[in-house]
Amino acid sequence: MRFILAFAFALHSVPLRCAAGPSPVSQQHSTCSECVKIPGRAWCMQQNFLKKWESDGRRCDSAQFLKERNCKEVYEPTPNTYLMKTNDLSSDLKNVVQLKPQSLEVKLRLGVPHDFNVEFKRAEGYPIDLYYLMDLSYSMKDDLEKIKSLGQDILDTLLKHTQTVRIGFGSFVDKVKLPYVSQVKAKRKNPCPTRTDTCQPAFTFQNILNLTNDAEKFKKEVSKQKISGNLDSPEAGLDAIMQAAVCEEIGWGNETRILVYTSDDTFHMAGDGRLAGIFTPHDGKCHLKSDSYDGTLFDYPSVGQLSQVLQDNNIQLIFAVTENIFPAYQALSALIPQSVVGVLKDDSSNVVQLISEAYGNLSSTLLLEHNIRLPGLNVSYQSHCGDSASSAWQHRGECTGIRNQKVSFTVRLNASECLSEPKIFEIQVKGINERLKVHVTTICDCNCNQKEHNSTHCSGNGTLECGVCRCNEGYLGQRCQCKSTSDTAMRMSCRSDNSSQECSGRGSCECGECVCMEMFSGPYCECDDFSCSRHNGVMCNGKGKCKCGKCQCEKHYIRPGCECNNSTDKCPQKYGKLCSGHGECTCNSCDCNDGFLGLDCTEITNPCQKYLPCLVCTRSKNCTEADCKSVHVYQKEGYHVLGCLHGSISYDVGLDDKGHVLITYADLPRSVDKTKVIIGSSVSGIIFIGILIIIIYKILLELYDRREYSNFLRAQENTKWEGGNNPLYKGATTTVLNPLHSQDN
Repeated sequence: MRFILAFAFALHSVPLRCAAGPSPVSQQHSTCSECVKIPGRAWCMQQNFLKKWESDGRRCDSAQFLKERNCKEVYEPTPNTYLMKTNDLSSDLKNVVQLKPQSLEVKLRLGVPHDFNVEFKRAEGYPIDLYYLMDLSYSMKDDLEKIKSLGQDILDTLLKHTQTVRIGFGSFVDKVKLPYVSQVKAKRKNPCPTRTDTCQPAFTFQNILNLTNDAEKFKKEVSKQKISGNLDSPEAGLDAIMQAAVCEEIGWGNETRILVYTSDDTFHMAGDGRLAGIFTPHDGKCHLKSDSYDGTLFDYPSVGQLSQVLQDNNIQLIFAVTENIFPAYQALSALIPQSVVGVLKDDSSNVVQLISEAYGNLSSTLLLEHNIRLPGLNVSYQSHCGDSASSAWQHRGECTGIRNQKVSFTVRLNASECLSEPKIFEIQVKGINERLKVHVTTICDCNCNQKEHNSTHCSGNGTLECGVCRCNEGYLGQRCQCKSTSDTAMRMSCRSDNSSQECSGRGSCECGECVCMEMFSGPYCECDDFSCSRHNGVMCNGKGKCKCGKCQCEKHYIRPGCECNNSTDKCPQKYGKLCSGHGECTCNSCDCNDGFLGLDCTEITNPCQKYLPCLVCTRSKNCTEADCKSVHVYQKEGYHVLGCLHGSISYDVGLDDKGHVLITYADLPRSVDKTKVIIGSSVSGIIFIGILIIIIYKILLELYDRREYSNFLRAQENTKWEGGNNPLYKGATTTVLNPLHSQDN
């Protein structure tokens, strides 16, 4: 069994073609058609848009950038959807519409995803065709007896879901060849394992009853059937499903198509026919003759082949199988879309309930897929199932738990290759015969204005198309202004020495001469006019032009970056000299000598310390030339306090009326030693205050003693010493005599 399932998966698996992303593109796209193949690019059709040195490829850029460059005619094709047929959803049985729209056209740009919406609502009471396909091998004997009486029950159950139901019946056993069916004459005639039973000869598939709404006819035809038998356990179930799906004799109509498959054993599959010497693969076509199929000509169909046939014919498959083989059919169902598996009781007594539940499961699951895969076109889906929506893009749309509510899907198309011609594919809900037909074209050419032959814009020597000149033979140039028979020779003259780049890669070759970009110059655009020195972030200080890497400065401006103005109109004159004679006028401002500062160099830095040596040596009359060079010293009469101090003198340093340094000094006024005065005053004050406090304290203490003594004397005079009775004293009241004591009276 594991081998069978593994083989089924291998046959079913089909390699998917990966959607290729956009291939790398070059930087130059000299035609509109090349440009629009690049996602996000637009083309400028405006004449005179390009500058002289720009190539036609500069017309290809983002629409926003082209507009920023003042292009007035931007060609930017966008993907679009055109509805061709879009009938409203309807449950009217005379005009059922479950899928909307029905036909549309989509124009795509390479690499630009484009979305459109699809709606679906299952029509209420949609007719059902049910074909009952039964295994008539000997082990299904009791199941056949049960099925003979269930035709009406099946119809009644399905009528709860719809107004119109048709039912048909077919059966299968196995290929009538060894090792599947015994070739002994007696066994071929009666393949039952016991002589007491009578079986009909084995067969591959028989169509017993075409689809009909007559339950009595179903019962009558099924009642005629007899059980059969074969040698091995697997049956020709896949063979039977194939014939039931593709043969028109079955009578499938334009309704919901359901095929119920019942069996209690496994199935043969592609490759098993070789055991009987059958090597011809199944062709997937109908081979019924007189409602019977001779399966000895073709091998069993593959699972993938069967899955595709069921999808093409919109048939939903219900496997009703016994519990012991349930896992095998569950694996098979996983490979066949719109199929379910149910556990059948040994006598098939629950088949009606199983069909009802399985139909409910099938009708509540929606699968939206496309039928073919086109090279270079990727199709993905986003499902919106009632209140829930999937944000992920998947290879198909899927909704579960759906009954009669309307659902929608977003379909996204993305082209990675140009289609040579319009392509058509179909999208459908599995099990529903309605389809959405999608016509796809790719925008790989420009629909510009009508071509203008021998245009004046092209010097009368070419065709103007999408703003670009296409020169006639023998003419070259952006405007076909050059007459030449050899483009190669003309371009070679635009190369310096053995350079491989035309115009040093900084311009375009027009008529054998380089037309350089704005920032480059020279016969071969070899000069960079944008690499000159800058001052304060401005090239050539804004006072010159950059030529071949060097600044050509305006009048009065010098140095590499034109940063220096060599005029002197802003350097102050004082004392009849620029910068007071103590600095140089550099770049029209004073550059002061050491020791001087200020706009006019008249301020002396740290004058007291700097010129003290000169003052000292002058007073001692021991100066050298270096001590007082160009310094004048002058003594003021009397005593003065000036800005600088040294010992007993004070002095000032400044400039005289000729701009020379002048030291003016004088003796300081004589004065008492303030330190001694302050200390003496402080000590005397402290002693005086201390003595004063002691005297005041002694006076206050004396006054207090005198007042206390006076009070003592006054209290003593007022004291009286007199005798008296104590009112608290009482005398004795009892007298006791001692009789032993004698008294003398």
